[in-house]
Amino acid sequence: MNKITEMLMHGGIGIIATDTLYGIVGQALNHDAVQRIYAVKQRTPTKPFIILIHDISDLALFNVVVTQTMQESLNTYWPGPVSIILECNDPSFEYLHRDTDSLAFRMPAKPEVQEILKFTGPLVAPSANPEGMPPAHDIAAARNYFGDSVDFYSEGSVNDKASKIIKITGRGIEVIRP
Repeated sequence: MNKITEMLMHGGIGIIATDTLYGIVGQALNHDAVQRIYAVKQRTPTKPFIILIHDISDLALFNVVVTQTMQESLNTYWPGPVSIILECNDPSFEYLHRDTDSLAFRMPAKPEVQEILKFTGPLVAPSANPEGMPPAHDIAAARNYFGDSVDFYSEGSVNDKASKIIKITGRGIEVIRP
Protein backbone atom coordinates (compact mmCIF):
# COMPACT_ATOMS: atom_id res chain seq x y z
CA MET A 1 0.00 0.00 0.00
CA ASN A 2 2.79 2.45 0.88
CA LYS A 3 4.53 1.86 -2.45
CA ILE A 4 1.29 2.50 -4.38
CA THR A 5 0.48 5.71 -2.53
CA GLU A 6 4.06 6.92 -2.91
CA MET A 7 4.02 6.32 -6.68
CA LEU A 8 0.66 8.07 -7.02
CA MET A 9 1.80 11.04 -4.94
CA HIS A 10 4.80 11.44 -7.26
CA GLY A 11 2.70 11.55 -10.43
CA GLY A 12 2.60 7.82 -11.19
CA ILE A 13 -0.34 5.97 -12.67
CA GLY A 14 -1.38 2.37 -12.19
CA ILE A 15 -4.07 -0.26 -12.04
CA ILE A 16 -6.05 -0.96 -8.86
CA ALA A 17 -9.16 -2.94 -7.98
CA THR A 18 -11.85 -0.39 -7.16
CA ASP A 19 -15.24 -1.20 -5.65
CA THR A 20 -16.61 -1.69 -9.18
CA LEU A 21 -14.02 -2.55 -11.86
CA TYR A 22 -10.27 -2.45 -12.21
CA GLY A 23 -9.38 1.19 -12.77
CA ILE A 24 -6.38 3.04 -14.13
CA VAL A 25 -5.70 5.69 -11.51
CA GLY A 26 -3.70 8.87 -11.04
CA GLN A 27 -4.00 11.96 -8.88
CA ALA A 28 -6.89 14.10 -10.11
CA LEU A 29 -5.12 17.31 -9.14
CA ASN A 30 -2.00 16.36 -11.12
CA HIS A 31 -2.52 17.61 -14.67
CA ASP A 32 0.36 15.51 -16.08
CA ALA A 33 -0.93 12.28 -14.52
CA VAL A 34 -4.41 12.93 -15.94
CA GLN A 35 -3.00 13.65 -19.42
CA ARG A 36 -0.88 10.49 -19.24
CA ILE A 37 -3.97 8.38 -18.50
CA TYR A 38 -5.78 9.91 -21.49
CA ALA A 39 -2.84 8.90 -23.68
CA VAL A 40 -2.45 5.39 -22.22
CA LYS A 41 -6.20 4.67 -22.49
CA GLN A 42 -6.39 6.27 -25.94
CA ARG A 43 -9.41 8.08 -24.52
CA THR A 44 -11.47 10.56 -26.52
CA PRO A 45 -10.18 13.90 -25.20
CA THR A 46 -13.67 15.35 -24.68
CA LYS A 47 -14.80 12.56 -22.31
CA PRO A 48 -14.16 13.30 -18.60
CA PHE A 49 -13.08 10.68 -16.07
CA ILE A 50 -14.79 9.66 -12.86
CA ILE A 51 -12.97 10.98 -9.79
CA LEU A 52 -12.72 8.90 -6.61
CA ILE A 53 -12.88 10.86 -3.36
CA HIS A 54 -12.26 9.92 0.27
CA ASP A 55 -14.83 12.23 1.82
CA ILE A 56 -17.53 14.70 0.75
CA SER A 57 -15.24 17.50 1.94
CA ASP A 58 -12.92 16.60 -1.00
CA LEU A 59 -15.47 18.23 -3.34
CA ALA A 60 -14.26 21.62 -2.08
CA LEU A 61 -10.90 20.91 -3.74
CA PHE A 62 -12.75 21.24 -7.07
CA ASN A 63 -14.71 24.34 -5.99
CA VAL A 64 -17.93 22.29 -5.99
CA VAL A 65 -20.51 24.00 -3.79
CA VAL A 66 -22.48 21.46 -1.76
CA THR A 67 -25.87 22.66 -0.54
CA GLN A 68 -27.64 21.04 2.40
CA THR A 69 -30.10 19.33 0.02
CA MET A 70 -27.22 18.06 -2.12
CA GLN A 71 -25.39 16.82 0.99
CA GLU A 72 -28.46 14.77 1.95
CA SER A 73 -28.58 13.21 -1.54
CA LEU A 74 -24.85 12.45 -1.51
CA ASN A 75 -25.17 10.78 1.90
CA THR A 76 -27.90 8.55 0.44
CA TYR A 77 -25.59 7.15 -2.26
CA TRP A 78 -22.13 7.28 -0.68
CA PRO A 79 -20.05 5.45 0.09
CA GLY A 80 -20.90 3.00 -2.65
CA PRO A 81 -20.81 2.18 -6.37
CA VAL A 82 -22.66 5.31 -7.53
CA SER A 83 -20.89 8.06 -9.48
CA ILE A 84 -22.55 11.43 -9.17
CA ILE A 85 -22.18 14.24 -11.70
CA LEU A 86 -21.99 17.67 -10.10
CA GLU A 87 -21.57 21.14 -11.58
CA CYS A 88 -17.97 22.37 -11.82
CA ASN A 89 -17.52 25.30 -14.16
CA ASP A 90 -14.17 26.43 -12.75
CA PRO A 91 -11.87 26.93 -15.78
CA SER A 92 -8.85 25.75 -13.79
CA PHE A 93 -10.39 22.25 -13.89
CA GLU A 94 -10.98 22.22 -17.66
CA TYR A 95 -8.36 19.47 -17.94
CA LEU A 96 -10.78 17.34 -15.90
CA HIS A 97 -14.25 18.49 -16.98
CA ARG A 98 -13.30 18.83 -20.67
CA ASP A 99 -15.67 21.77 -21.32
CA THR A 100 -18.64 19.90 -19.81
CA ASP A 101 -18.66 22.20 -16.75
CA SER A 102 -19.35 19.16 -14.58
CA LEU A 103 -17.42 16.35 -12.92
CA ALA A 104 -18.42 12.84 -11.86
CA PHE A 105 -17.37 11.80 -8.36
CA ARG A 106 -17.60 8.51 -6.49
CA MET A 107 -16.84 7.74 -2.87
CA PRO A 108 -15.95 4.05 -2.83
CA ALA A 109 -16.90 1.87 0.11
CA LYS A 110 -13.96 -0.50 -0.38
CA PRO A 111 -11.60 -0.04 2.62
CA GLU A 112 -8.42 -0.58 0.57
CA VAL A 113 -9.37 2.16 -1.89
CA GLN A 114 -10.43 4.48 0.93
CA GLU A 115 -7.02 3.95 2.55
CA ILE A 116 -5.23 4.93 -0.67
CA LEU A 117 -7.44 8.01 -1.09
CA LYS A 118 -6.74 9.11 2.48
CA PHE A 119 -3.08 9.58 1.53
CA THR A 120 -3.20 10.52 -2.16
CA GLY A 121 -6.27 12.72 -2.31
CA PRO A 122 -8.77 12.39 -5.17
CA LEU A 123 -7.89 10.01 -8.00
CA VAL A 124 -9.19 9.86 -11.56
CA ALA A 125 -10.28 6.27 -12.06
CA PRO A 126 -11.58 5.30 -15.49
CA SER A 127 -11.94 1.60 -16.18
CA ALA A 128 -8.74 -0.28 -17.01
CA ASN A 129 -9.11 -0.72 -20.76
CA PRO A 130 -8.26 1.16 -23.93
CA GLU A 131 -11.30 3.02 -25.24
CA GLY A 132 -13.63 0.68 -27.12
CA MET A 133 -12.30 -2.49 -25.48
CA PRO A 134 -13.97 -4.43 -22.64
CA PRO A 135 -12.84 -3.54 -19.10
CA ALA A 136 -10.03 -5.68 -17.69
CA HIS A 137 -11.57 -8.32 -15.41
CA ASP A 138 -8.23 -9.32 -13.89
CA ILE A 139 -4.64 -8.13 -13.67
CA ALA A 140 -3.55 -10.36 -16.56
CA ALA A 141 -6.01 -8.60 -18.88
CA ALA A 142 -4.86 -5.19 -17.60
CA ARG A 143 -1.22 -6.13 -18.21
CA ASN A 144 -2.15 -7.29 -21.69
CA TYR A 145 -3.74 -3.90 -22.39
CA PHE A 146 -1.13 -1.63 -20.82
CA GLY A 147 2.14 -3.54 -20.37
CA ASP A 148 4.88 -1.19 -19.17
CA SER A 149 2.93 2.01 -19.92
CA VAL A 150 1.69 2.18 -16.30
CA ASP A 151 3.85 2.27 -13.17
CA PHE A 152 2.21 -0.47 -11.10
CA TYR A 153 -0.46 -3.16 -10.93
CA SER A 154 -2.32 -4.00 -7.72
CA GLU A 155 -4.47 -7.12 -7.70
CA GLY A 156 -7.69 -7.30 -5.73
CA SER A 157 -11.33 -8.26 -5.93
CA VAL A 158 -13.82 -6.37 -8.10
CA ASN A 159 -17.54 -6.84 -8.69
CA ASP A 160 -17.17 -6.48 -12.49
CA LYS A 161 -20.01 -3.95 -12.77
CA ALA A 162 -19.52 -0.34 -13.79
CA SER A 163 -20.83 2.25 -11.37
CA LYS A 164 -24.30 3.66 -11.68
CA ILE A 165 -24.07 7.28 -12.84
CA ILE A 166 -26.55 9.92 -11.75
CA LYS A 167 -26.63 13.68 -12.14
CA ILE A 168 -27.82 15.97 -9.38
CA THR A 169 -29.26 19.25 -10.62
CA GLY A 170 -31.53 21.92 -9.24
CA ARG A 171 -34.40 20.01 -10.85
CA GLY A 172 -33.63 16.72 -9.13
CA ILE A 173 -31.80 13.50 -9.92
CA GLU A 174 -31.32 12.17 -13.43
CA VAL A 175 -30.07 8.60 -14.05
CA ILE A 176 -27.36 8.67 -16.73
CA ARG A 177 -26.23 5.01 -16.49
CA PRO A 178 -28.34 2.51 -14.53
